[in-house]
Amino acid sequence: MILSLLKERFRDALGDLADASRHDELLDLIRRGSDPRFGDYQANFAMPLGKRLGRRPRDVAAEVVDRLDVDDLCHAPEIAGPGFINLRVKDDWLIRRLAAAVGDERLGVGEVGSPRTYVVDYSAPNVAKPMHVGHIRSTVIGDALCRTLRFLGHTVVSDNHIGDWGTQFGMILYGYRHFVDEDAYQANRVEELARLYRLVRQLMDERDEIGSAVLAETAKLHAGDEENLRLWREFLPACEEEIDGVYRRLGVAFDHTLGESFYNDRLGSIVDELIERGIAKESDGAICVFFKGQDVPMIVRKQDGAFLYATTDLATIRYRMETFRPDAILYVVDHRQGMHFDHVFAAARRMGHDRVEFQHVSFGTVLGEDGRPFRTRSGDTVGLESLLDEAVRRAAEIVAVGDDAKPDGPELSAGQRERIAETVGIGALKYADLSHNRTSDYVFSFDKMLAMNGNTATYMQYAYTRVRSIFRRGDVDIEALRRRGVPIVFSLPAERALGLELLRFAEALDLAVLDYRPNQLTGYLFDLANRYSTFFEQCHVLKAETDALRQSRLLLCDLTARTIHKGLELLGIDVVEQM
Repeated sequence: MILSLLKERFRDALGDLADASRHDELLDLIRRGSDPRFGDYQANFAMPLGKRLGRRPRDVAAEVVDRLDVDDLCHAPEIAGPGFINLRVKDDWLIRRLAAAVGDERLGVGEVGSPRTYVVDYSAPNVAKPMHVGHIRSTVIGDALCRTLRFLGHTVVSDNHIGDWGTQFGMILYGYRHFVDEDAYQANRVEELARLYRLVRQLMDERDEIGSAVLAETAKLHAGDEENLRLWREFLPACEEEIDGVYRRLGVAFDHTLGESFYNDRLGSIVDELIERGIAKESDGAICVFFKGQDVPMIVRKQDGAFLYATTDLATIRYRMETFRPDAILYVVDHRQGMHFDHVFAAARRMGHDRVEFQHVSFGTVLGEDGRPFRTRSGDTVGLESLLDEAVRRAAEIVAVGDDAKPDGPELSAGQRERIAETVGIGALKYADLSHNRTSDYVFSFDKMLAMNGNTATYMQYAYTRVRSIFRRGDVDIEALRRRGVPIVFSLPAERALGLELLRFAEALDLAVLDYRPNQLTGYLFDLANRYSTFFEQCHVLKAETDALRQSRLLLCDLTARTIHKGLELLGIDVVEQM
């Protein structure tokens, strides 16, 4: 909120000092101050602008300040050092904005002026095998982006492009015909199909003829073989239900689940179009799209007539453009698929889809403490369901210890403990992922993610419950207090610092969607919780010196709890009233 207003005012002040096309680049150098002694915000663009103009940066800064109109918002700007422009927001402006946020369900965060339509493609597991730890990043990052973009006023279409077709089902079909344990299949279809998948994959590595047999089963499925289609239809519902159970625990839902099979009858026409328009051509019997300066083409139809992921992705883009008419399509997929998406996006633009933003929202790998991809002790990929179970089990231990240690004895029933453990455990798992820069690898650690201090969901949830406990102890009807229009006052620096941080919520959301990085929001929530901790230590609330100060501080507590609640909600994480 404050940052966007400052950028508007500085844009006007820059005027013809810089080419209008470079304004955004310069305005991005307006940031929150690193030291509150010198101001709340700092504009650092005078140095690069002075160099471009061949003038002293301080002189450029002085000219900008002369043109700048922020009297209603800030105290007189100060120029420091080689040309830094320091700004301190007026207390009365902060108080008015906080008062408006008190009565606003959106906490003072406005919707965007020019909403866009986004298609967000994320999670996308292969349904032929259980979800594993590798799916956590795509799932939680994609869900957080969908929630945040919607809150800001954009139209969002979430699509889970599941792998429900292709070679993995050829493997299961071959395994079912040769190695199925009927009793095990009847007892637990998904578990037996997963066993068959692993077995056939191992055999394919050992014997070439198995790979050929699998490809034959896959080809029969794609060609519409009646028996293979019957088995595929039999396998699919149980596999999908298994995956949906994980999504329910994660609190993740999709607008559409249009898997690879949905596009099967569209692939031939896509390849024909690519050939007719000169985008693709034959090479050694395969149909390929070539790219300038690159030796490796993108194959869209193999020599044997089989289609590839690239073909399906182009058919998917065509369908999405015709059906949803998006301004942007985001693919939340790990970084190893970078070249694939570079090729797909380039081909899609040649097909005429050149006015949509294509974005590969890439992410790094979840690592074990040995610095390698996170696996079980036996070397298997960690299943996501078992990971959730372990997170909840550990959270239950923490909840029990904390409840048993309360001065007046335990307060929670067994059912309450169970519900809190589920919320805390799964929240910790999701937040641990989201709090890292998505392009970085991170080391998985239950101990760190469930810690009661530091940048964790548990710390955020505890900060929320601490505020709510104040209202319970003081028998405060906080909703009635909001309606009374009680004024907020700053009597101590900690109150102002908390109020300023609360009004930065909108900035954090803007930064989170600017480059599709939810860790901008987790970082903000951590800063807010720390500001609240300082406020709580320095400012008596229920025992404030005056009733007016008590009410003001209660409202600051309420805004903090509501902001943490909303921020966690946008990350797909729940809160609890007691811990």
